[in-house]
Amino acid sequence: KLMLLTLKRVAENEDGTFGVLIHNNIPFCLTLEPEWRDNKQNISCIPEGSYTCEKVNSPKFGSTFEIKRVPNRTHVLFHKGNVETQTMGCVILGEQFESLNGKCAILKSGKAFDEFINLTKGLISFRLQIEDVK
Repeated sequence: KLMLLTLKRVAENEDGTFGVLIHNNIPFCLTLEPEWRDNKQNISCIPEGSYTCEKVNSPKFGSTFEIKRVPNRTHVLFHKGNVETQTMGCVILGEQFESLNGKCAILKSGKAFDEFINLTKGLISFRLQIEDVK
């Protein structure tokens, strides 16, 4: 049985879509994605739903997971970052919400990403459920 993570999106504004990543009903990190822009590649968050995530080695981000079978999209990854312009349609992980250069951002991304990699250690895939609760 594959491990299940749930991404609950809790807010959206001009600085992005903000959420919480949950494992076994315990929130373990925050997320930042682009705003909803009709699932357009590189500028939109992905549609709500159930996905399989597979381990990949990204030339830019190293060992991480790709969210597979997103309609009309490829290379949707989990990675480090702070603001929406760094997502390119991916899911950025962080530890705290804060303002950065006048934008809503998530900080301590390296720590959150390390925790994510530790949680998924030894896995080649897991299930991801994405839900909008805003």
